[in-house]
Amino acid sequence: MTREHWGSRAGFVMAAAGSAVGLGNIWKFPYVTGDNGGGAFLLVYLGLVFLFGVSLVMAELVIGRTAQRDPIGAFRKLAGGAWPLVGMLGVFTGFVILSFYSVVAGWTMAYVGYMASGALATTDADVLGQAFTAFIGEGVRPVVYAAVFMVLTALVVVGGIGRGIERAAKLLMPLLFILLIVLVVRSVTLPGAMEGVRFYLTPDFSRLDAEAWGAAIGQAFFSLSLGMGALITYGSYMSRQQALPSSALSIVALDTTVALLAGLMILPAVFAFGFDPGEGAGLAFVTLPAVFASMPAGTVFGVMFFVLLTVAALTSSVSLLEVVVTYLVDEWSLSRRVATLAAASVCFLAGVPSALSQGAVGGLVFADASFLDWMTRLTDLLLPLGGLFIALFVGWVMGPAAVAAATDDGRAPLPLARVWLWILRVVAPAGIGFILINTLLS
Repeated sequence: MTREHWGSRAGFVMAAAGSAVGLGNIWKFPYVTGDNGGGAFLLVYLGLVFLFGVSLVMAELVIGRTAQRDPIGAFRKLAGGAWPLVGMLGVFTGFVILSFYSVVAGWTMAYVGYMASGALATTDADVLGQAFTAFIGEGVRPVVYAAVFMVLTALVVVGGIGRGIERAAKLLMPLLFILLIVLVVRSVTLPGAMEGVRFYLTPDFSRLDAEAWGAAIGQAFFSLSLGMGALITYGSYMSRQQALPSSALSIVALDTTVALLAGLMILPAVFAFGFDPGEGAGLAFVTLPAVFASMPAGTVFGVMFFVLLTVAALTSSVSLLEVVVTYLVDEWSLSRRVATLAAASVCFLAGVPSALSQGAVGGLVFADASFLDWMTRLTDLLLPLGGLFIALFVGWVMGPAAVAAATDDGRAPLPLARVWLWILRVVAPAGIGFILINTLLS
């Protein structure tokens, strides 16, 4: 069977950037930045993204494009031995993440309707918190919204690379940027917003401690969707005509731009109305609805915000499902239609316990943490572990062959090839090891 390829470099870059851009950029990045001192954290984050983020993105793309296979088949083709287990880890991680990611994405879909109906039109954070807790604690509606979101994801993936994923990326990514820019303009023009802008952009290095450094490394790593096989999978559909180094840099640049704009969208608005910038996970579903209720035309901007979150979640969930679908197509010779139906159905069913663990079923809480919390903690270990093995594989096992693959045997420029290998061999493993140790000790 002839392998499908991306129709254009722009389509591939938007799809791969969409894989990286998700709830972690738009929802998590602003509150992690707010919780760790603003500007100083931002500088550390940017430095780490371009120190080893670009290198790891390139590493995954090199594996995929060279092998032209799913993650498991790619490691089997390039090295064999025990290395296919790393690909298996990536497929499993993508499956686990999608199972609970669809649940949280379903919440964002529900909040589009709640915001439009005026049900969230209050500045009382306690009332909004109770409303959010009541909704996610229901037994039926969160499951239904997760199912609807999974159906949307499957409808994109079943169309294949060109007619499905690439076409959707060309529509969704521009829409995402338009919504972001409109909301940024509204946020920074609010009375009192400049205090938030100064907090976000002015470094205060006294706020940096070991915890902040760890958070910056973790955010830089997770925001790029590394270690779960998505970029290996997308790289397997790249042709030799698509320059790999510049594509990797473009993906990282787009992903980072979205995160930076998300900070400018949320933090100035939070400061303008006197809320806590480090509110945590409740920032999107509790604090921001209160902010929108406080501003003129807040309902309109609130609807736009939750549409934005849903779009960002969809671009990521498509890549997560594609990892599993590509595995089933390559390794089990299933048709794309059957593979998509099977993968989406099983992922949805695996996510039901996460949806029900927020209060609907008490038995899904263990050691004061819900099933959803445990799934997120599991991926906090699996993602960096996958990234660690990928860095070691490309840096030490492929070595100079990886440079040849990345540069198309010298035809695509890569002036810092030796530095790239050194980062993969030493710097990235050390940084990822730091993440793993922090995760295990926390």
